[in-house]
Formats: sequence, structure tokens, C-alpha cells
Amino acid sequence: MRELDFSVVWDNLPFILQGAVLTVQISAVAVLVGFLIGSVVGLVKLSSIRPLRFLATAYIEIIRGTPLLVQIVLIYFGLASLNIVSLDRFTAGVIALSINSGAYVGEIVRSGIQSIDKGQMEAARSLGMNYVRSMRFIILPQAFRRIIPPLVNEFIMLIKDSSLLFAIGFAELMQRGNAIRARTYKDFEVFIGIAAVYFVMTFILSRVASYVERRTRIRD
Repeated sequence: MRELDFSVVWDNLPFILQGAVLTVQISAVAVLVGFLIGSVVGLVKLSSIRPLRFLATAYIEIIRGTPLLVQIVLIYFGLASLNIVSLDRFTAGVIALSINSGAYVGEIVRSGIQSIDKGQMEAARSLGMNYVRSMRFIILPQAFRRIIPPLVNEFIMLIKDSSLLFAIGFAELMQRGNAIRARTYKDFEVFIGIAAVYFVMTFILSRVASYVERRTRIRD
């Protein structure tokens, strides 16, 4: 059994941390765009218009029912092979992660709105507010507080899922670890180091999620 040599991690730490920064950047952009997509999808799924509700449900089911890796490959390689559009790796990664995140956020938004007591809407309507004003001033502010913790959890999941972008050669954390491993043949040490960086990032975010959850619970 050979001795472990973690100096390869320390020697390449700046290179690894640059990948960690890229991972956070692309995940943050994707979760923001995914939130916008998910908000629309969540509201549409609660719509009384059946065709719109069907489209929102189909989007959620298809995206959640297919692997993220396949979605990434289809957007980066598939669109280019059909001569539709040739995307750079960052843009393709953001689009794939955003579309995937939007499906999950859509369900988060829908469940957040439905968690608000129906009496709140009835009270708002009895005060003379129409449906849009009731949603804007009464329902959505309360629902938003409740969906913040699961949104932070979605960000955590997205950071881990972004490792799949190595399949299109995007230089995020996982891809950089793979490059170091191929150069040094220190598989175990490199991936332990990469796992440690992922853990630090997700642990910090999980603490943030716990703090936000406690604060929103107090306000409720």
C-alpha cells in the first residue's frame, strides 16, 4: 500500500479554488434564472387554465424525469449538431442547470403558495382586492418566506450537480480535479481534496439555510 501524498492538493490549491469560484458563479446564475423560470411555472401550474397547467406539469415531469447529464449534453452537443446554435460552455451550462433547477423550483413555489391558508385569500378578496393584488400583497410575501430555506437547499444541490459539467469540458471544480489527476496519477488524494472543497461550500450554505429557516419560523 503506497503512502498518501496530499502535497499534490496543496501545490494545486490556487488552480482548484479557481474552479470552486467558477462552480459557485455558474450555480448562482443558474439558481437565479431557475428561480425566475420556477416562479412562472409554479404560478402557471396553479392556473385555472387547463392547457397552461398541462404545459407546466409536462415541463416539470420531463425535466425531473430525465438525467441532468443528458440535458447538459443535449444542450451543448445536441443543439450544435443540429446547427441550431453553438453555445460556449458557460452559457450551455447555465441554460442546462437553469432549466433543470426551474422544474424543482416550480414545485417549491407551488407548494409554498398552497401552504398559505385559503382563508388569507378569502380575507383579501373580502377587502375588495382582486386576484392579482391578493397574490401580490397577501399570499406571495408569506409564501416567499416559506420557500427561502428550500431555495437555499436547491442552491446546494445545484453546486453538487454542477460537477456534471465536466462532461462538456467546463473548467469547474470537478473538471479541474480530473485534470490534476490525469497529470499526477494521484487519484485518491486529488478527489479527497476536491470532495473537501465541495463539503466546505455546501456546509456553509447549509448553515445559512438553517439560520434562514429559524428566522422565518420566528417571524411566522
